[in-house]
Amino acid sequence: MSGPDDGAAAAGDSFRQVKDICLRRLAARPRTRAELRDAVARKGFDGDVIEQVLDKLEAARLIDDADFAATWVRSRQTHQGLGRRALRAELLRKGVPKEIADEAVSGVEEGDEEERARALVRKKLPSLQRVDSTTALRRVVTMLARKGYPEGLSYTVASEELGVLGERGM
Repeated sequence: MSGPDDGAAAAGDSFRQVKDICLRRLAARPRTRAELRDAVARKGFDGDVIEQVLDKLEAARLIDDADFAATWVRSRQTHQGLGRRALRAELLRKGVPKEIADEAVSGVEEGDEEERARALVRKKLPSLQRVDSTTALRRVVTMLARKGYPEGLSYTVASEELGVLGERGM
């Protein structure tokens, strides 16, 4: 026979389970609110319970999408060499709100983006020694485009680093 508190006990168990799942995921690496929501929702928990837990975690500053976005941008720009466009797309895929993603990406200065693009091209140069200048230029511009660099910047940096402008007399 069930008592009047059985519903409250079940809700408390759900809350505790959702919280435990979220904390385990956060122990592995920082996550966005949306990532946590999606992970717990896939397990079939009630949306209201999920939001309550996420609100508590946010109040405790264990979830902070703005901090996550800033850290993500620094890390991915430094270690993966991603341009602003690719960084913004990654943040949006992770569920970071558009305004927060835009703010985080705006912290990447144009000069920093250009210098990182140049470093990527220089790293690729040894693998391009046996191809003609047109093929090398195409490969480098394509590589930079995949990493989210603007077309104009990609072409300028690739041309300058490959010496294509000097060879063609432009």
